Amino acid sequence: MPITPGLAGWELPATAPYSATRNVIGDFARAIGALDPLHHDPQAARAAGHPDVVAPVTFPMVIAFQAVSALLADPAVGIELRYVVHAEQRFVSSRLVVAGDVLTARLTVESVRSAAGTDVLATRSEVVTVEGEHVCTASATLAHRPPPVAEQ
Repeated sequence: MPITPGLAGWELPATAPYSATRNVIGDFARAIGALDPLHHDPQAARAAGHPDVVAPVTFPMVIAFQAVSALLADPAVGIELRYVVHAEQRFVSSRLVVAGDVLTARLTVESVRSAAGTDVLATRSEVVTVEGEHVCTASATLAHRPPPVAEQ
């Protein structure tokens, strides 16, 4: 089944608030091999001028992925996760995520096109604090190839 026609322009509701705690930031940093003390040590972060530990620049993907997951879970969209390849990811940050931030993301489907039997979906997620301060724009391109006819 191809992606629902007319999906371009869809905007999903904001994700539930997500708390960027020291532990969450530290776990993420360790998972990607980011060992800089700014991600783990509050004193080192404060000495560098930050109010607390800061997350690696790719951390907003945690929140943006919640928005992408909501899109993929919507049966009206017509995407089967097992047939999705994450083709591209970009971040444009306004500021670093700091421990104590509470974040949400709002996803917009930028475009949908088909090429060689593959649907290509471009999304943009605006990651903001619950107070409305912009943190990051995360853009993703997903390639979805419908299942083989035998599986439909």
